[in-house]
Amino acid sequence: MPDVVIVGSSVSFRLNEEYFATPSLRNLAIAGGSPLTGLEIVANGKRLPKVVLVEADVLSRSTDAALVEKYSRSDRAEPMFFRPIRTAVLAYENWRHAPLNHTQVSLALNQLLKQPPSDFDNHMYVGRARQQLDAEDPTVATRASIKRIKELMLSLDRRGARMLLFELPYSASIEDTQSVKITREIVDSEFPDRDRWLRIDYTRSELRWADSVHLDERSAVIVSQSIDRALSPLLGQAIGR
Repeated sequence: MPDVVIVGSSVSFRLNEEYFATPSLRNLAIAGGSPLTGLEIVANGKRLPKVVLVEADVLSRSTDAALVEKYSRSDRAEPMFFRPIRTAVLAYENWRHAPLNHTQVSLALNQLLKQPPSDFDNHMYVGRARQQLDAEDPTVATRASIKRIKELMLSLDRRGARMLLFELPYSASIEDTQSVKITREIVDSEFPDRDRWLRIDYTRSELRWADSVHLDERSAVIVSQSIDRALSPLLGQAIGR
């Protein structure tokens, strides 16, 4: 059982496990999915991680009930989902070759961080994303997701796990869209206790987005390192670099 589990959508999916120095961390974020899917799977486990990080950026999607049922069956000694399985191909590759850990890739990550932020022109994606997010009203779905998150939060609390929310940044051109603003207003009003949030600190000017919504690789490494630093005192571990 990992010490830390991240559950989220495609926004958190970009935070690859090998970017983290935190030992025993698993990312259950699902591209195109809801944070609730991973959260339900975690909550249904016989044992729990010490910390569960719940991405609060995208809460308008429904839980994948079939996936929850598949990885919550009582006849499983330990959910295979806790391995970094993201696609059928990757699952096969993980079976043949264990994924690299942070230590093995740290040199490449350090070289990546020494590079300047990307100057990739993503304007063609920005307009498309803005149009989609301005047309979406996530109010009803987000409130339903939050209701379930609160129920699972109480359950995890009783069983000794610590559940914390976190948000990842969008590009400036996306931050003021209707969907993003509504989601954050609802989440902030429903979870006003800042002790329920993981405080992550990064230099925003260093971040870039491949498509205005999802962090590029260098930015994902920067944010992963900020999560490492925030987790360190919670786990009583010194995260080295």
